[in-house]
Amino acid sequence: MALLQQSAVRNRLLATLAPEEFGRLAPALEPVPLPLQAVLIVPHQPIAQAHFVEDGLVSLVADSRAGRIAVGLTGREGFVGVPLALGAASTPHTAIVQARGAALRIPAGTLREALDASAGLRRVLGGYVQSLIVHVGQTVYANADLTVEARLARWILMSHDRLEQDELPLTHEVLSKMLGVRRPTVTTATHILEGAGMIRAQRGRITVIDRAKLEDLAGVVYGDAGAG
Repeated sequence: MALLQQSAVRNRLLATLAPEEFGRLAPALEPVPLPLQAVLIVPHQPIAQAHFVEDGLVSLVADSRAGRIAVGLTGREGFVGVPLALGAASTPHTAIVQARGAALRIPAGTLREALDASAGLRRVLGGYVQSLIVHVGQTVYANADLTVEARLARWILMSHDRLEQDELPLTHEVLSKMLGVRRPTVTTATHILEGAGMIRAQRGRITVIDRAKLEDLAGVVYGDAGAG
């Protein structure tokens, strides 16, 4: 199999690496599909691989007595398996594909070895870890302080950033899991956003019509939570 070329990758972290740092990872990077609802990380289990997302969306989901709620979102700006970059072997969170796509997968041990050997790789992945920490913190604040409509606007914006297309493959079921609310609540919030001319909702699709209005509704909590 031909060695993966850095110029061909869509993942922004891999594209940012110096050529020698990318070359350290390239032999171990395996292209894999990301099927809808595939679980990439099981909570409290050893993380076997990291996934550098090329296309699609992966949610970081927290479980509680009240149910599941998404606390983070990863697209091609990042990678799934952040605990590995922090020296941890597992996480209490689930990583689940919310919009199908593709990724470059690498064994956890290989990534750890590369991190040990490369300050440049540590710096690039560390920058993403910092942005994810901010993103999760903003999500916690949004869940505590914003209306469902504002939270929905925020998730739509973040999905829009990462998929880079106006038509988003977001079903009410997916949005209910992201927001941690029941589907009828998502339906009501979607109708409100649609009535305000922000989006158009179709079966299994949300189309962004007026991004500026979505940003106004989501407010400052959206700001630092974008894809960067």
